[in-house]
Amino acid sequence: MFLTLTLIALGPPAAEDADRFARWEKEIAAIEKRLKDAPPKEGGVVFAGSSSIRLWDLKTSFPDRGYVNVGFGGAEVRDVAHFAARIVAPHKPGAVVFYAGDNDVASGRKPGQVLADFRAFCAAVHKDVPKCRVLFLSIKPSVARWKRFDDQKKTNSLVKEFCATDPRLAFVDVVPAMLGPDGTPAPELFAKDGLHLSPAGYEKWTAAVAAALGK
Repeated sequence: MFLTLTLIALGPPAAEDADRFARWEKEIAAIEKRLKDAPPKEGGVVFAGSSSIRLWDLKTSFPDRGYVNVGFGGAEVRDVAHFAARIVAPHKPGAVVFYAGDNDVASGRKPGQVLADFRAFCAAVHKDVPKCRVLFLSIKPSVARWKRFDDQKKTNSLVKEFCATDPRLAFVDVVPAMLGPDGTPAPELFAKDGLHLSPAGYEKWTAAVAAALGK
């Protein structure tokens, strides 16, 4: 039996969050138009999250799969959760590959807040697509945010525990793949900014996601 995720009715978003969500409106509308013009097939795979998702060339990594990218740069988990009913759930995906949390930790949000926001994302998806799988890619260690690694690990641990409570959820740990022999982020896996992924970095993620999807 699936675990039921319930959202407590909190009313309208706080002013701070309302301002955050408003700044994404143009980008979200563009995603909606793109998917309206070329509707994805039901039961497919949607990639949702922040810039690490948005910059992922899915046609190169997963040729002929028809995977859909709805990532938007700078997003935190709460942003993706807020817009899930518009850019994820309507397409009735069989699975969602999710990456966000990186920006959250960098901005000072606590592990418990990130977990609560991810729970909200799952609830938003499962409200309309109860059997949808959600794969959470662990927050990656990076050259640019290495000093945040301890906070990232705490957040990843909480999300991993949560994913273990529901068979629809999976925690995909990409952390080991991003570290070099010395235990620090491998520079060749990152773009010049030390934060976003290089083609080699995306190769690591592609292998992890393909294994998790069983495809």
